[in-house]
Amino acid sequence: MKKTAQKKQPAIHYTIVPKDLAGHLFDVTVTVPAPAKDGQVFALPAWIPGSYMIREFARNIVRIRAESNGTPVVLTKLDKHSWRAGPVEGPLTLHYEVYAWDLSVRAAHLDQTHGFFNGTSVFLRVLGQEQEVHAVDIQRPSDPAARGWRVATAMQELAARRYGFGTYVAADYDELIDHPVEMGDFALATFEAHGIPHDIVITGRVPNLDMARLQADLKAICEAQISFFEPQTHRAPLERYVFMTMAVGDGYGGLEHRASTALICARGDLPCSATPQPGEPNEGYLKFLGLCSHEYFHTWNVKRIKPAVFAPYDLQVENYTPLLWLFEGFTSYYDDLMLVRAGIIGEPTYFKLLGKTVGSVLRGSGRLKQSVADSSFDAWSKYYRQDENSPNAIISYYSKGALIALAFDLTIRARTGGARTLDDVMRALWQRYGQDFYPGGGRGVTESEVEALFDEVSGLKLRTLFDKFVRGLDDLPLAKLFAPFGVKLVDERKSGKPSLDAGIGRDPLGAKLTQVHEGGAAHQAGLSALDIVIAIDGLRVNGNPANVDALLSRYRVGDKVTIHAFRRDELMAFDVTLQGERVPGIALSQGVAGKKSASLARPSAR
Repeated sequence: MKKTAQKKQPAIHYTIVPKDLAGHLFDVTVTVPAPAKDGQVFALPAWIPGSYMIREFARNIVRIRAESNGTPVVLTKLDKHSWRAGPVEGPLTLHYEVYAWDLSVRAAHLDQTHGFFNGTSVFLRVLGQEQEVHAVDIQRPSDPAARGWRVATAMQELAARRYGFGTYVAADYDELIDHPVEMGDFALATFEAHGIPHDIVITGRVPNLDMARLQADLKAICEAQISFFEPQTHRAPLERYVFMTMAVGDGYGGLEHRASTALICARGDLPCSATPQPGEPNEGYLKFLGLCSHEYFHTWNVKRIKPAVFAPYDLQVENYTPLLWLFEGFTSYYDDLMLVRAGIIGEPTYFKLLGKTVGSVLRGSGRLKQSVADSSFDAWSKYYRQDENSPNAIISYYSKGALIALAFDLTIRARTGGARTLDDVMRALWQRYGQDFYPGGGRGVTESEVEALFDEVSGLKLRTLFDKFVRGLDDLPLAKLFAPFGVKLVDERKSGKPSLDAGIGRDPLGAKLTQVHEGGAAHQAGLSALDIVIAIDGLRVNGNPANVDALLSRYRVGDKVTIHAFRRDELMAFDVTLQGERVPGIALSQGVAGKKSASLARPSAR
């Protein structure tokens, strides 16, 4: 990747300037020394890899013009994200402004506190020249508010010092847009994981950030994952990695890249040196470490081991695959498991996390209507466009995919007597489809190849599992699968607790029903999502979700209550027969004496 960029001189040149911090505008140019003779076409991606939704990034281009050696060139818009410049002799330059006010990991954001961008939001693609070397000059903003800013990116420096403004280089367009950039006065620390430098970049105010603990925990996670895929050599598939995190009051999310990840988290989830906590992380910090573990695992699983339809991406339209259960679901299985293997949490905490995942899958009736293969394929139109009815209509390929990974792992371990595990399958995927993906020449894996590889590596015939749980709608028999390992799985839901079986949110008038679960008490009485409950049997609901539970606690399962609610601006009355709590309360524990634990924390050494 880097060798390619060093051997050839850059052919496509960009500049990006944080031009107006208060107006949230980046000024961008792209210069093409040898444009297409019949008129060069440019296009901005419609989506960003890892986030499967058409986002129409071109809508943020405020104005755009073309010129050649100072002479204006006609620029014709072809569609919502493409332009054609008139034919010219000599270099062609496009000048454009990008509005950047999306505080997420997917797009671009700029103000007086920091600047952030993904290449998919700001760098027009030069059609036909995507394989050329691309250079970008990241320029310092003139605003005095940015006097102390630095640059964080995993992109290779060309005429810039590390963390400095200047020129960076990428071997091709695909690599250019796979290195997000953070600018600001950020906290910075570096650690090595099996000899590879890893940067931690934290933007946003975080008083008394315990960077030492964060370094130690991330080092343990990264080394566990590097050793997982390369148990003999402990060799990472990169020369440097950057964790870039935006700390806010309340937020959560991450997006993977080939040598970095962009994260957003609540500042309260980061460790605090003023109140150090010995032992295992608290709930918020554990959530953040799980996010880091998830995105880092993607360094192998989806950034290099890819579905065939992602090699290469078509960034102008949806790229459909039924395999996201493998790439996101299996990553979701290993993210928490790696926390155990890294020594950050113990088995009891892991079982609690696993129990929550099982409960979340069993909670919605959508699991009985959509397979994870279909959920993967429909990610563009359903999973990434969820609404109040989604729990009744779809299944998450993340959460059920994680349980499918667990089911495969337990099955393979049990039927081979521990001689094979899911680890062996993942390493085989890495060796055949991921190890040599960069630079160039790599190819993705197809659905049939995935299934054949599972059988080959495990030595088993696993078609039934694929038919029932991947392509089918069956619930996973996890209690049965855990039994040979002495682990008990039980549902401890409080069935005697009266419930509406609906999601409850706040509203100035009362309690808003955010979701109404199919077959529950609210559904059967005629209540709908977005209804605002204002009274139960004549007693006011005060808007605190806990108030609904408090009022219902005076009743028994089977009792009838009258609920008054607003639907739009109309007051309606509903007679509701209360049902028992239907939220699963899954608990896992060491069960049958004399049997071995599942020992998922112990990786296969093959």
